[in-house]
Amino acid sequence: MTLNLKNEAFCSYIFYSSLLLVKMFATAILTGQVRLRKKAFANPEDALRHGGLKFCRANPLVERCRRAHRNDMECIYPFLFLGVMYCLLDPSPSIARIHFRIFFLARMVHGVAYLCALKAPTRSLAYMVGQIPCFSMALKILVNMASFW
Repeated sequence: MTLNLKNEAFCSYIFYSSLLLVKMFATAILTGQVRLRKKAFANPEDALRHGGLKFCRANPLVERCRRAHRNDMECIYPFLFLGVMYCLLDPSPSIARIHFRIFFLARMVHGVAYLCALKAPTRSLAYMVGQIPCFSMALKILVNMASFW
């Protein structure tokens, strides 16, 4: 199967992957904005520019934003790899869309739960739900590749 815009599964992958990357960029921007608002800079040169070395410090809200962003990178980058490999297997477009949509929605809920410090186990459940389509895609990839061994 070729990856082009005639491949419905691949079009869904492009759509949801783009949304996930926009989400990651937004979280990175939010982290920077929180740093500015809280005057909590990681680097001395940034602190000096915004009032002095006393502002080279950690802040719990900035750290929460950073952890949310790091968690996105830990989950979204593997999804991007699995999703494109999955599309190469010519999956049913509707099944592929369900995989991609579930992952996207789970990551959105996870991000909101992380950034808003929602009660446990909201974030954990969102993380687990997001791993289900990834595991499913990985399993399909492995089963299809087993024939080459």
